[in-house]
Formats: sequence, C-alpha cells, structure tokens
Amino acid sequence: MLNDELTRVDSILDDDRFTLPFIKKFNTSTGRPTTPVETYLRLMYLKFRYQLGYETLVQEVSDSIKWRKFCHIPLDKKVPHSTTLIKLTKLYGAEMVEELNNLLIQKAAEEKIIRGRNLRVDTTVVPADIHYPTDPSLLSDGIRVITRTVKQIKESGAAVRTEFHNRQRTVKKKILSITKILKRRTGEAYNEVKQVTEQVMKTAQNVVGNASRILKNTGHYLWRQGQNASAETKRLAKKLEDAITITEKVIEQTTQVQSGNPHVKNRVVSLFDRKARPIRKGKLSAPTEFGRKVLIQDSEEHVVTGYRVYEGNPSDDSLLTDAVDLHTRNVGRVPVNVATDRGFGTKKNEQDLTAQGVKRCSLPRKGKIGPERKRYQSQPWFKRLQRWRAGGEAIISLLKRKYGLNRCRSRQTDGTETWVGYGVLAYNLKRIATLMV
Repeated sequence: MLNDELTRVDSILDDDRFTLPFIKKFNTSTGRPTTPVETYLRLMYLKFRYQLGYETLVQEVSDSIKWRKFCHIPLDKKVPHSTTLIKLTKLYGAEMVEELNNLLIQKAAEEKIIRGRNLRVDTTVVPADIHYPTDPSLLSDGIRVITRTVKQIKESGAAVRTEFHNRQRTVKKKILSITKILKRRTGEAYNEVKQVTEQVMKTAQNVVGNASRILKNTGHYLWRQGQNASAETKRLAKKLEDAITITEKVIEQTTQVQSGNPHVKNRVVSLFDRKARPIRKGKLSAPTEFGRKVLIQDSEEHVVTGYRVYEGNPSDDSLLTDAVDLHTRNVGRVPVNVATDRGFGTKKNEQDLTAQGVKRCSLPRKGKIGPERKRYQSQPWFKRLQRWRAGGEAIISLLKRKYGLNRCRSRQTDGTETWVGYGVLAYNLKRIATLMV
C-alpha cells in the first residue's frame, strides 16, 4: 500500500491536464514507444523529493514494490534506464516544466486548496556545478579539454602526423605548487603565485598554438575526404575550435589580471557553464556564488505560485511587477497584500502594484527614510506583513536543503530552469498533498 503522501500526489497527477502539454508538443505515431508521461512525472517527483541521482533512482524504484506501484510500473516490466530519463528531461525542456507548475497552481486554486490573497517575493542564487574559478584552474581546464579533443581527433585518423605534446602533468604540478606557496603566510606568497600563473599562461599559449595547427590540418583532412568525411571528425573539429576560442579568452582575461586589472568585465568563470556569473547577495561579507539568480514567490499557504531564473544579477526592484502578473495568471486573482524585502522597495513599484489592484504593499524603502515614510512603515499592517515576509526565507532554505536548489547539476541556463522547475514542482506537490488533508 502507498503511504498517505504518495497516494495524494498520485491522485493529483492523475488529472489529464498534466499530460495534455506533452500530447500537444510530442504527438507522433512514428518511432519506438517511449516512457509513459505519467510514469516519467512520478519518477521525477521521487528524484527531487528524495534528492536521488538518476542511477540511484532507477535502482531504488526497481527494488521497491511501493514505488513501482506509485510510478505505474508493473512488476514484470523494467524501470526506464537512467540515460532514457536524462534524454527525456533534455527533450521536454524548461518550458514544459514551467507549464506543469502553472497547471498545478491553477488546479489548486480551482479546487480552493489555495487562495493566494497574500504574496511574498524574494530572490536567491542557485550555484552552478562548477569549481571555484581561479585563473590557473581555468587555464588548466582549457588545456585539459584541448588535449582530450586533440587525442580523439588523432584517433579518428585526422592530423596524425602533426605534433602535439601533452602538458597536463606539467600544469598540474604548477597548480599544486600554488597550494604549497599559499600555506606560507609571508608577503612574498602573492608574487610567487603571480609567477606560477604566468608560467601556466605561457604553457596554455603554447598548447593553443599547437592545437590551432591540429585544427588547420584537420580542416585539410576533411576537405580531402569530401563527402566521405566522418561526421564524428567534423564534430570533434568544431569542439576543438570552440575550446581554443574559450581558452584564448581565458588567457586574455588572465593577462589583464596579471597586469593589475582584477575587474574584468564579462569574465569567464567556467569553461563548461559559460553563462554562470559571480553573484553576491546580502551583506558585503556574504560569499560570492557562481550561478544564476532565481526569484521565488509564494502565497500564505506556503505554495510557490511562480519562479523565474535570470542570467547575471538583475536588480530586484525590476522583477516585482512581472512576479505579481505571474501570480495573477496562475491563481486567477490579484493578491490583496504583497510583501518583499528592501531590495524591491521603490516608489515606482508601489505605484505599479497599486495600479494592478494590490491594496497593501509592504515594500520597505532603501536608504534613509523621511518622517512621513517612517510613519507609513510603522503602521501595524506594514509590520505584520514584514514579519510574514521573513518566512519566505525559510521556504527558500527548504528548497535548497530538501529539493536540490542548493546546487544545480544541469549545465547552461536551460538546464538550470529545468532543474529549478522540477525542484519547485516536487515541493508544490508535497505541500498541496499536505493541504488536501
């Protein structure tokens, strides 16, 4: 027998509205039968509800009669392979997850499970799955990717006679020496690290030069092959060209830092997730995180009525109006009260929300406020909404601790949107299942 939570979640997902988006977008009668949508959605719920990897998820569902029943997988059938689930997640994409979340909120509003009279909005950072970006480590990543790609190109039969030396071991030793240098708490450590970084940069320049010759000769090889040229070799050539370009950009920004300019605009922080940005939120002492800003909004029932993923670090006060619009579309009504922190507090936002139909806007202003504004923010309803607003940080903390938003394991912006979307979907299903009692 299923426990109470899984029974209620199963009844929620039985609604046909959750399969219609898949039917509209992927309605086809050709190809092999794929994993049923109802099974896929339940598998993804279990994955984010219990923070399981794809391989672990498949193993756990295979060994559990209860979870098999929940996912509608008979005992004599195999659980979909982990690679199948990964491919389906990429195929369905972020837009599908967002639509599922919107449909879930609309269903909850129609069935009077949530009212949505109050709305609180806050932002956080979802870190990308990358290491801390230092100049030597980024150069090392570029050398590693180029070396690996060149090896694959040579194995495919292209540019076989062009010399290319593997410098990974040399670079690894130099980077390890940096850790030893930094342990010596002397004033000379900075200059020594700078010298080692210079050496790694020169090695990267040599590797890029050799890789460029490999790329040129690979182009000649593909031209000679003509129509018989391998698609795999073409893909590897494109990959090598891309790796050379990004490594050259890392060399350029390292040169600027070495010359005394640490503030490089649009700096590359990862070769594998290139649109991840350094973001610092909160106090000046807060650590810098590398990823994307995410807006989370929830109602008085602690149900997330909407979310948004942003590249870079847009100002909070430019995001509030769209958040209220999204809440209105999903819940079907304009919130009566809106509460945010100081980052959203501007006169324009108050005017816009009032024009939208919001009755009470608890938006503390930035900086020093005058006597009139101080009296306004001292009203009991304003303080009450601010106390309630502080609970939104607990929702964000819960999403990070229990639903995977502490670190996004998918790359690029689309992957982050998908990851955050499934985390929010799992949280909302759990929360709405609880409210159904």
